[in-house]
Amino acid sequence: MEPLSFCPEVKGTNLAFQAGLGVTLALITFATTLSNAFVIATIYQSRKLHTPANFLIASLAVTDLLVSILVMPISALYTVSQTWTLGQVVCDIWLSSDITCCTASILHLCVIALDRYWAITDAVEYAKKRTPGRAAGMIATAWVIAISISLPPFFWRQVKAEEVTSCNVNTDHIFYTIYSTFGAFYIPTLLLIALYGRIYVEARKRILKQSHNKPGKRLTSAHLITNSPGSVASTTSLNYGTNDTSSCDTTSSANVSQVKVTVSDSLLEKKRISAARERKATKTLGIILGAYIICWLPFFIYTLLVPVCESCFHPELFDIFTWLGYLNSLINPIIYTMSNEDFKQAFHKLIRFRCW
Repeated sequence: MEPLSFCPEVKGTNLAFQAGLGVTLALITFATTLSNAFVIATIYQSRKLHTPANFLIASLAVTDLLVSILVMPISALYTVSQTWTLGQVVCDIWLSSDITCCTASILHLCVIALDRYWAITDAVEYAKKRTPGRAAGMIATAWVIAISISLPPFFWRQVKAEEVTSCNVNTDHIFYTIYSTFGAFYIPTLLLIALYGRIYVEARKRILKQSHNKPGKRLTSAHLITNSPGSVASTTSLNYGTNDTSSCDTTSSANVSQVKVTVSDSLLEKKRISAARERKATKTLGIILGAYIICWLPFFIYTLLVPVCESCFHPELFDIFTWLGYLNSLINPIIYTMSNEDFKQAFHKLIRFRCW
């Protein structure tokens, strides 16, 4: 998560490239900060979004916001200049923040997937357990694991008397490299694939079940409005169920001047809406998992293999893979909010409120 040097031909000679790179990285950092801040503000402003599931998303946004504030600006400076000028203490703090926040962001995806999995496979029982306190416990667990992965390098850190010109995690400790990469990525990724696979199967089962079900009893409503001469209009509501067809017989009389009948198939409508939501949720899961793997897999493959064969990889790849991973902190709020109608409505209200 820390950059290595670009090739000598580029370093210090191509100022235009460095300027363009600096602007690009600054825009990515700013966009990441802004998008996650908006997610937090949207959840805070809208009471409708104050649910345990959305608290997990808000915590993910806070984690990604920390990545954009504590990690990405310094990383951008280091990537462009290719020289560490901030000293040993800042280096240690930055590396610790980088590992902790990025790992916590990844683990938040696991927490959200686990919450979604329980909500689908054990809806009735989990609804009773799905409380803010439980969400807080899951969030705390993610942070404890993240911190436990970032701490070990401090035990073998060496204070250098000479000026520090580079800031990198020591990859000489192969056991720590395996421990950190598997704890921060490979194990969480296997868990995500397993959870989202089960969620996908359950969602497909519901969709197929709803599409193959024969029409059952339907809820039908009839509203009878009567107007008698010299009297106030009265309304009578009738509700009944049928299997396939609905009918309503009315008899005219001298006291009835208007009859209005409205027939609605609310049961089938609810099923159609539910099926549409399941399809959308299934697509969203694929996007979430795909974006996560595309963003972080190259970095962790590089991190795991470079101690074994450093010459197998071009040094520039590390910077590219690092910022590709950071992009996941920008993509997360976009995916989780744009796929949720309640979020979009609350977000639009927040924008209008800020504009006025």
